[in-house]
Amino acid sequence: MNLFPLTSSNVLDSTPDSVLFNSQVSESIRTILQRSLLGEELSVEDACVLFATQGAEAQAVLDTADKVREKRVGNVGTFVITRNINFTNVCYMGCRFCNFAKEKGDKEAEFLTVEQVADRAEEAWNRGATEVCIQGGLHPDIGADYYRNLIIAVKKRVPDIHIHAFSPFEIWYGCKKGRLEPEAFLTELKNLGLGSMPGTAAEILDTEVRKQLTKNKLTTEEWVRIIKAAHSVGVPTTSTIMYGHVDQPIHWANHLKLLRDIQKETGGFTEFVPLGFIHYETRLYKDNPDKVRPGPTQDEHFKMHAIARLMLQGHIDNIQASWVKMESDVAARMLRSGANDLGGTLMNESISRAAGATHGQEVFPEDMVANIQAAGLHAVQRSTKYEVVRDYPLVEHKVKAPLSNRIAIQGVA
Repeated sequence: MNLFPLTSSNVLDSTPDSVLFNSQVSESIRTILQRSLLGEELSVEDACVLFATQGAEAQAVLDTADKVREKRVGNVGTFVITRNINFTNVCYMGCRFCNFAKEKGDKEAEFLTVEQVADRAEEAWNRGATEVCIQGGLHPDIGADYYRNLIIAVKKRVPDIHIHAFSPFEIWYGCKKGRLEPEAFLTELKNLGLGSMPGTAAEILDTEVRKQLTKNKLTTEEWVRIIKAAHSVGVPTTSTIMYGHVDQPIHWANHLKLLRDIQKETGGFTEFVPLGFIHYETRLYKDNPDKVRPGPTQDEHFKMHAIARLMLQGHIDNIQASWVKMESDVAARMLRSGANDLGGTLMNESISRAAGATHGQEVFPEDMVANIQAAGLHAVQRSTKYEVVRDYPLVEHKVKAPLSNRIAIQGVA
């Protein structure tokens, strides 16, 4: 979605496309990138070639993604004021990449009542939030009614807040407990006030990788089935990837293509959110330190956002950089490497923190604006569906030189 039309006042970079490539960029890479600049669709093979680039060629990928971002959504950077509410950390699914889950009797186990969730939603609304993002573990005592009653309680307390809730794994669980088909359950939740769903629990949409991460408890087919069901009943979702563990670029490229194919069919994805694996406290890494990578490198963070921009352009045009998974300054630099959104202010965040993330639980709207403007972009507070909530005009004399993506790739000045 293009929040602002491209005009002389918000187009900051009018560099001709040809200037993006120098003599160090091979003809094969140049051809792929020029096709991207023309809006042509890239293949899985093209993406794998781009993921393998180094040095000047990798920098050309980032520069091209920045140019495509400008063409697709203008020079606008967005964020949403939201609160994460994780209603329980009790879960018996045994996902090895997750350190969030606790058993019922654990002294750190939490299980909020629906009224406690509503309390937090009301507090968020009073602090300016337009959205609450509600997710939790698959608690053995939860049935389909808990999900229904949670939405009822929040909407009764804060009628106008947008409820962004329940991963495909939670919907799968609610359907199993309630003996319902996804379309029926999601229609009920939508009628009660569910506004959209996070497209989490995707991890890598590849069977062999999922067996190592989650024992394939939610299969790729089941994830796709629930996402398509949500879209079919008018519940939009985000889309995600979790990378930097036992995966490889071929898995990333195939994952992006699958998301693109779904979007072509349904049009229901609002954004794509790359999520780097946080390894510190996870069993996946601790039990297999010689086989499992300690999260993505900085190079891979930048390439993931850039190549997602190129592969998904025209289909999923909002690419989010998650400051929770990487420090805010790095996330802001992604805005000149293909991303156009910095996600939410959060207020609370438990899942990444439990895995060992160290970048905090909250940033403030003024920090979001400062980071977006430091990247040389026009800052906008958005709604969940990328509508303008508040516009922050670019004040030229307060903005330093725009952040460059040229620190992103090792060995490039």
